Amino acid sequence: MSRVLIIESSARQQGSVSRQLTQTFIQQWQAAHPADQITVRDLAAQPVPHLDADLLGGWMKPAEQRNDSEQASLQRSNELTDELLAADVLVLAAPMYNFAIPSTLKAWLDHVLRAGVTFKYTETGPQGLLTGKRAYVLTARGGIYAGSSADHQEPYLRQVMGFVGIHDVQFIHAEGMNLGGDFQEKGLNQANAKLASVA
Repeated sequence: MSRVLIIESSARQQGSVSRQLTQTFIQQWQAAHPADQITVRDLAAQPVPHLDADLLGGWMKPAEQRNDSEQASLQRSNELTDELLAADVLVLAAPMYNFAIPSTLKAWLDHVLRAGVTFKYTETGPQGLLTGKRAYVLTARGGIYAGSSADHQEPYLRQVMGFVGIHDVQFIHAEGMNLGGDFQEKGLNQANAKLASVA
């Protein structure tokens, strides 16, 4: 049995293409792996605060020196990190907002990229500690950006995933969603075709 962690980051609950892709992924994965455990964390329904002084204090101060806010921030970070550590498969569902990922997803990443927990510093540089995991990134984009200099989603997320030791990363882009007609249909068809081969 594998554990699958899905991170939803679309601000929209209705009419979201990335959420549509997520539902397709879940249906296909459950059909192929009925015993697997799937956990969905919705960052729109339950936002994670942005990195702040309380979280930094929670990480860096000895337990006896933390105030209540710092302790609460640390506990939240621990909960999110434990979910990630327990997962065998990570799914990030991310619409493209202003050429990059939603700030809610960035906030989640800021809680789980933790020295000594998900990566460590060595004499030869940083080393990821999440080896052996797979990741799928489901994106929805208004235009067509894959492979272009305007795509700040895929390069950033590949960098981040690699930094924590996840190198088996597959991107599934639904592009051209705001271009209408044939572009939208083609983008969805291409994304669904790739999704069909994942499970």
